[in-house]
Amino acid sequence: MALVAVACKKQENKIYLEGGTAPVLAASTTTVSLIPGQESNTALVLNWTNPNYFLTTGTSSHNVTYVFEMDTAGANFNSKSKYTTQYTSELSKSFTVGELNAILGNSMLLTLGRPYSLDIRITSAIKPDNISSTDLFAAKLSSNVIRVTATPFAPPPKVAIPTAGTLWVVGDAVNSGWQNPLPAPFDVNQKFTKLSNTVYELTVPLKNTGAYKLIQEQGNWGTQYKFLTGSALGGTFEKRDADPGFPAPAEAGNYKLTFNFQTGNFTAVKQ
Repeated sequence: MALVAVACKKQENKIYLEGGTAPVLAASTTTVSLIPGQESNTALVLNWTNPNYFLTTGTSSHNVTYVFEMDTAGANFNSKSKYTTQYTSELSKSFTVGELNAILGNSMLLTLGRPYSLDIRITSAIKPDNISSTDLFAAKLSSNVIRVTATPFAPPPKVAIPTAGTLWVVGDAVNSGWQNPLPAPFDVNQKFTKLSNTVYELTVPLKNTGAYKLIQEQGNWGTQYKFLTGSALGGTFEKRDADPGFPAPAEAGNYKLTFNFQTGNFTAVKQ
C-alpha cells in the first residue's frame, strides 16, 4: 500500500530562474539635436544587450519584455513627467527628431526651448506561465543609466486646433441641447475662451445626463471634436465627426472645461 501511495503522488515540475545578466545600454549620442524642420531625421539610437536569462530547463526561449524609461536627470525615475513604454524582444530602438521631440513636449510636458538633461534606462523581465511568482522580481534586470541632453521645440499639436480660433459646446448635457447654430444666449455663454493657441477654457452648467460635443463653427457639424478615452472628468479627445460625445458628469453643476489641443487632453472640474 505504501508503494501504491508513492506511485500515485502527483509529480510537479517547477521551473526556476537561475540567473541572467543585466542589459548593457549604449546610445549613438549623448547630445541629442532636435531642430524644427528635421523631424524625419534620426535623433537617437539606443542598443542594449540580451539578458540571457537561464532557467532550470536551460536558456530561456520566452519573449523578453524591455521597459524603456526616460526621466529628468536626478529624479531617479520617480518624477511625474517620466515617460515609460515597452518593447518585446527588440534589442534596439531608433528615435526620429519628431518622435523624440513629441515625447518630450507632449508626453513628458517639458518646457519648450529649455535644455534638459535626461536619464534613460532599460529594464528586462520575463514571466513564463509556470514560473513561480516570487521569481518575477528576480527576473527584472535594470541596465546602466545613460544621460543625454536635449532641447525640445514646439511639436505639432496632437489634435488639430480650431481653424478660426473659435469653439462652442453643444449637446443635451448643456442647456442649449443639440441646437446648431446656437441661439442667444447660448452662442455667448457656451463659447470657449481662447487662453492660447492650443488651450481653450469655459465654465458652464452641466447636467448629470446626456452628452456634449465641441463645434468650431456655428451651424457646421463637419469639424467637430469628440470624446476618445477617459471619463466625464478628464481624458483624451480627437477631431472627428462621430460618436460618442463627452459624457455628462455624475453630479450636475458648474464645471470648468479645459481642452488642451497640444497634448490632446481635457479636464472637467466642478466649481
